[in-house]
Amino acid sequence: MSFCIKDLPKVELHVHLDCCLSFKGLSRIDPTISESFYKKNFIGTSCSCLKDYIRCADTALEYMQTKEQLEIVIEDLFDQLTNDNVIYAEIRFAPLLHQKKGLSSKNVVEIVSNKTKIESEKSGIEVGLILCTLRHFSVDQSLQTVKLVKDFSNKNVVGFDIAADEAGFPIDNHIKSFQFAKDNNIFCTAHAGEALGADSVTNTLKYLKPNRIGHGVRCIEDNSLIEKIKKENIHLEICVTSNIVTKVFNNLKDHPVNFLLNKGISLSINTDGRTISDTTLNKEYVLLNKEFNWLKNKFLEVNVNAMKASFSSNEVKNKIISILNQNY
Repeated sequence: MSFCIKDLPKVELHVHLDCCLSFKGLSRIDPTISESFYKKNFIGTSCSCLKDYIRCADTALEYMQTKEQLEIVIEDLFDQLTNDNVIYAEIRFAPLLHQKKGLSSKNVVEIVSNKTKIESEKSGIEVGLILCTLRHFSVDQSLQTVKLVKDFSNKNVVGFDIAADEAGFPIDNHIKSFQFAKDNNIFCTAHAGEALGADSVTNTLKYLKPNRIGHGVRCIEDNSLIEKIKKENIHLEICVTSNIVTKVFNNLKDHPVNFLLNKGISLSINTDGRTISDTTLNKEYVLLNKEFNWLKNKFLEVNVNAMKASFSSNEVKNKIISILNQNY
């Protein structure tokens, strides 16, 4: 390899705040936790499915319930983004999951928004926040979440997402919240085509009408869907290692990321849950370089794709794309 992956500036659109707590970060929150406990309960590389993966996030959430804890978690993730030379990121979280110790959902968004702004200014990394509703949430919980996006839209909250157990719960409870988003010009992404097949992506596009799809890899099961995604320029947030950890694909060789890029699909490379998948963005790039011989031109393409599909302002898009072009 004639270039250093670590030195390449990167864009990441799909990373969950509650899935990325490092042992170093956790030790600041609770110094009594052992590394063996951490490896057993926070890292999900022995997962059998998506539900197992989510269970690891549930463990981590216990340590993200106060202002102090949330601020440590954000500092910890910014350290990881810095190590990967990420220059623009969109970080997602579900505000309603951080209320066990008395914080209101509004408090949670305020804390995360303010601390993210501080860390952005300190590190130089541009960051937007995406608020997640979850598949098992009620109509009211979903609407509560999307209304928080509207309330904080003049800050650094840039979009709305639906995540969690795709196979266990239909999208019915969330149609109203995505309609609210559309009515209020809120950018949307949606997890689909991960635990369920191509129909999940088709239905999500039809009823929720997101700008992007989180994962979406099982669109390969339907050629007409691939064509629709390409024609309508639906961006796919691809998380390669995560898909292998959750057993969507058996190994990297079987993963369709290279096929989809060569088909002309707009896609980005992301970590999803750095801790649960035991990965970094640098690691993802090394895997793609080794397995599919991706060189700088491919990495530039996916990063520019990501920035064009980001929920940032045109000014930020142009600035980051300019940095990418200069450095590749």
